[in-house]
Amino acid sequence: MLAGLDGLRFQHWRVESAADGVLVLSFDRAGQGVNTLSQDVLFELDALLERLALDPPKGLVIRSAKVAGFIAGADIKEFQAFDEKGTVGDAIRRGQQVFQRLAELRCPTVAAIHGHCMGGGTEIALACRYRVATNDPSTRIGLPEVKLGIYPGWGGSVRLPRLVGAPAAFDMMLTGRTLSASAARAMGLVDKVVEPAMLTDAAVELARRGTTRPFKQRALAWLTNTWPARQILAPMLAKQVARKARREHYPAPYTLIETWRRSGGGIQSLLGAERKSVVKLASTPTARNLIRVYFLQERLKGLGGKDHGIVCVHVVGAGVMGGDIAAWSAYKGFEVTLADREQRFIDRALQRAQDMFAKRIKDAARRPAVAARLRGDLHGDGVQTADLVIEAIIEQPEAKRALYAEVEPRLKPDALLTTNTSSIPLTELRGHIAHPERFAGLHYFNPVALMPLVEIIHHDTMAEETGKRLAAFCRAIDKLPVPVAGTPGFLVNRVLFPYMLEAMAAYAEGIPGPEIDKAAVKFGMPMGPIELVDTVGLDVAAGVGHELAPFLGLSIPPGLENKLASGKRGKKDGQGFYAWEEGKPRKPELPKDYKAPDDLEDRLILPLLNEAVAALHDGVVADADLLDAGVIFGTGFAPFRGGPIAYIRATGADVLLAKLKALQAVHGDRFAPRPGWDSPQLR
Repeated sequence: MLAGLDGLRFQHWRVESAADGVLVLSFDRAGQGVNTLSQDVLFELDALLERLALDPPKGLVIRSAKVAGFIAGADIKEFQAFDEKGTVGDAIRRGQQVFQRLAELRCPTVAAIHGHCMGGGTEIALACRYRVATNDPSTRIGLPEVKLGIYPGWGGSVRLPRLVGAPAAFDMMLTGRTLSASAARAMGLVDKVVEPAMLTDAAVELARRGTTRPFKQRALAWLTNTWPARQILAPMLAKQVARKARREHYPAPYTLIETWRRSGGGIQSLLGAERKSVVKLASTPTARNLIRVYFLQERLKGLGGKDHGIVCVHVVGAGVMGGDIAAWSAYKGFEVTLADREQRFIDRALQRAQDMFAKRIKDAARRPAVAARLRGDLHGDGVQTADLVIEAIIEQPEAKRALYAEVEPRLKPDALLTTNTSSIPLTELRGHIAHPERFAGLHYFNPVALMPLVEIIHHDTMAEETGKRLAAFCRAIDKLPVPVAGTPGFLVNRVLFPYMLEAMAAYAEGIPGPEIDKAAVKFGMPMGPIELVDTVGLDVAAGVGHELAPFLGLSIPPGLENKLASGKRGKKDGQGFYAWEEGKPRKPELPKDYKAPDDLEDRLILPLLNEAVAALHDGVVADADLLDAGVIFGTGFAPFRGGPIAYIRATGADVLLAKLKALQAVHGDRFAPRPGWDSPQLR
């Protein structure tokens, strides 16, 4: 059989004979640590499949030669370049044709999946007749294209619903979530799950003997794709999407549903409809911005290497933030001790940790080992063995300095001392520290388990090595590090504070909280600012406000001061601007004839943009991309807009500057343009 491939030289593919005339095709993209599907990879595969179509083997197995995983998907950088050249349609057509050639081979084909199998990797697996995957925890199968503002365009959106049924397929494609091998097996996406050592042999055996899918799965797959079923299911799917994403912000999921609903005919007709709509989506601002956000995320990931030298973590402060930081560190594999002044605070944090472990770790047998990594430490003995100490106590400089004076003498020579302060400049905290070169800020966001960003706060005497170790630690706990200057509020809180402050000023004027929140969500924020203040905690917001308001020349509106005086702290107490029940706000109904002020959205968003410009001007971060990344991953700022600076560039700095001046004329000098609007980085 290999003789039929003589004369073809492959840079990225290796062909080997297995038992009974089955060929094993190993993908090993040259010069790359991870397999991605570039156009030259597809050209080679197409030539190989063309030859195999002329003289089919008994079976074909496609596997990865990389240790890292199966296939990570398409080459996103290349895709971005095609968008700039206007050749996305050609690239999608080529992928469709190659995968269709694979699907039409006159022999059994098997995808042997180990590790990550994403996007185009899943689509090539769907073009095979069978799929076998390993039961290794690293094996995850997904179609995350919706997170890039498009949807599977190499036949995946056509083949998946017809394989596993429309409901399961759309749950996967509309959310971008990934599946374990066992979940994929239960869905019908994978035919067999095996130990990693058995993968290739099992795939060869599947190619030789085949398998028959259960009748119920086959019937469901057929039934849910009939024309009447599509007309019934499509509006239901669109309604589900609408609960989480607005059509004007994120068109891809709606386009995917509508294309599936109305498309019929043979495979080429279906692929043509898929291609046409994905090409159109690829040129939208949403897709371009989401692809930009993807690269921003990759940049943050690249800031931290692997050499952090941290095994033991000691957290001081068992409040919500400190306790959750400790729990997350233990969940991610570190030995953690948690200290506080009273055992009851520690006990409360340990119970919250158990709740988090129960949600996150599906295998109950694994939970005790994870829980054992987190230990209460009333007397703070863990300081002496810690490689990293994280202080997460009350936001008072004198209290923090007193703690450092007690802790630092007991530290190991190379241990790092960090603070989770949310706003206090590090120059106020490092004064009496003997080794300020190993002192830094490590600012997490609430809730710790969900928020991906950690700010690494620098100061003028911090060692470069300290920043590198902390960035590597952030990557080890699956967080995105962004280096920021140690000025008041750092980046995220500094940019967010004027936005929240203006929301509370609007509230104090009598504009209803739900209307304020509605305006922000309409712009694209994940939640409204009034709900956000309640979620963060009115006490925390006030602490940040007292630190930042003088620095920014702003005043705290009576709405917040009055709420604090009443002792209501928001979500954590069940009462703030809203009443909270079971973790959700109960928002009052708006009068039917209520009309919000025309400038409400501008009043909320422009202060955020204004301060982002000032933070960039002041050098809080190194460049505009890091600022956008920090604000997106730290606040949830509308990802489809690409970040504050990207939004300013797209809208026009002069346009927004004129709006700011108009607001200043009506509402006062808090809207005065901050320094930096003349920066070339905004153009």
